[in-house]
Amino acid sequence: MRHVFYLISAVAFAVVGGLALLWPPVLWSLVLLLPLFLVGVVDSLQTRRSVRRNFPVVGNLRYLLEMIRPEINQYFVESNTDGTPFSRELRSVVYQRAKLELSTLPFGTKRNVYEEGYEWMNHSIAPRDPLTEPPRITVGGPQCEQPYEAALLNVSAMSFGALSKNAILALNGGAARGGFYHNTGEGGVSPYHLQPGGDLVWQVGTGYFGCRDERGRFSPERFERTARGATVKMIELKLSQGAKPGHGGILPKAKISDEIAAIRGVGKETDVISPPYHTAFDSPRGLLEFVQRLRELSGGKPVGFKLCVGNPQEFVAIGKAMVETGLLPDFVTVDGSEGGTGAAPPEFSNSMGMPLCEGLAFVNNVLVGFDVRESIRIIAAGKIITGFHMAQRIAQGADFCNSARGMMMALGCIQALRCNTNACPVGVATQDPHLVGGLVVGDKARRVYNYQRETVHSFLELLGAAGLSHPSELQPWHINRRVSPTEARNYSQIFDSLEPGALLKQPVPAAYERAMLLATPDSF
Repeated sequence: MRHVFYLISAVAFAVVGGLALLWPPVLWSLVLLLPLFLVGVVDSLQTRRSVRRNFPVVGNLRYLLEMIRPEINQYFVESNTDGTPFSRELRSVVYQRAKLELSTLPFGTKRNVYEEGYEWMNHSIAPRDPLTEPPRITVGGPQCEQPYEAALLNVSAMSFGALSKNAILALNGGAARGGFYHNTGEGGVSPYHLQPGGDLVWQVGTGYFGCRDERGRFSPERFERTARGATVKMIELKLSQGAKPGHGGILPKAKISDEIAAIRGVGKETDVISPPYHTAFDSPRGLLEFVQRLRELSGGKPVGFKLCVGNPQEFVAIGKAMVETGLLPDFVTVDGSEGGTGAAPPEFSNSMGMPLCEGLAFVNNVLVGFDVRESIRIIAAGKIITGFHMAQRIAQGADFCNSARGMMMALGCIQALRCNTNACPVGVATQDPHLVGGLVVGDKARRVYNYQRETVHSFLELLGAAGLSHPSELQPWHINRRVSPTEARNYSQIFDSLEPGALLKQPVPAAYERAMLLATPDSF
């Protein structure tokens, strides 16, 4: 787009020069054209703002409108993880943290504290200083030979193809600098995931991209070759994702370059739509055997699976299979139906799958009920953006969190909602080389690093304010939700908690009786 600006400028100067030969007063128009040209040159050469870099001169209109944004558009019409409005104010917090700008707000909360769904944490009259060094969480059960020390907040799954090469380079560069991991998404491990040297979680989806044979089936040889790489720290088997559970991943044809087709092992002629199910297994028992196979092929690295919870009896069936086979995943990533994606049918995004709050509580209860929770880490994903969002999910049982939306906004995403058109104006979700060039890797890697560090720090400050010393001390009763204008309850009053081994005894808790009756390790 910068080239278009220079072309238009050259034409404008040529026209002015030609007309000046016929009528010299036309030269006065340079008083307007020359300053605009100089603004355009500055815009196209600066590296901090992708919109100005990709759209010289006209891109400045966005920032002029932003100056009056708080007065004209307080809330962005989208829902947050707890069902409350996702405000532009919240988006500004991400930008400010990424840029290390002032991230405090005047005039107190912008929320109606008496509105149903409002959530908060109770502080302590004896608060503590926050931890100076964020704790790491060990991932790797008794069957894992290479445990991994994970950060509290990491980059959630986003594929090369859905995102540009510069976006992948910046995300991984930020992860390398900050010591947190970068989930590859199901599109395979690209050179841009490897170049900065950040820790990777390789996600293997139903299309087996990067580890598929000529027929699209799982290839153990290709998997092993990549999985044993030094920067691949964990393997995540994707069963489903929150934005479109029960539907395969979608990469529009417009975004498939020769390079992406080669990395994924697919053609360029049509949209790439992953199958909605795996072909390497077809039962809970088969799932766990496949997890164990991946663990062995990777050299003993942690292996787990990701899902958005659907039919309750199916996850209970996985729990039964764990008990019967003794095979355990090292982690389970729980995605909420509110999670984002670059392309999905609206019916799936809006109406399919269990929200994160309910899904996370259910998964934690099932693992506790089958007495395997101590060996399995739970990762929460789905619109986690702030330190309070982390506190909500860890209080429900998660060990740590992943964020995609927050990391994208740290990259400079302005939610133009053109992810599926190959026309992302800031170079994040496009393969158009002219737009990709607007995203300057070094600057955006630094912003990703800043955002993760500042958000984790804010979470640790919340812990200290609540009188807690470590994330493991967070409990369901620390988070409160208003359920009516005159009544509030904490999470322990809203979500039932099972005792360890409760699903192994009789009578089974009433809320799980039907799922336990229907669940079998040999069939989903």
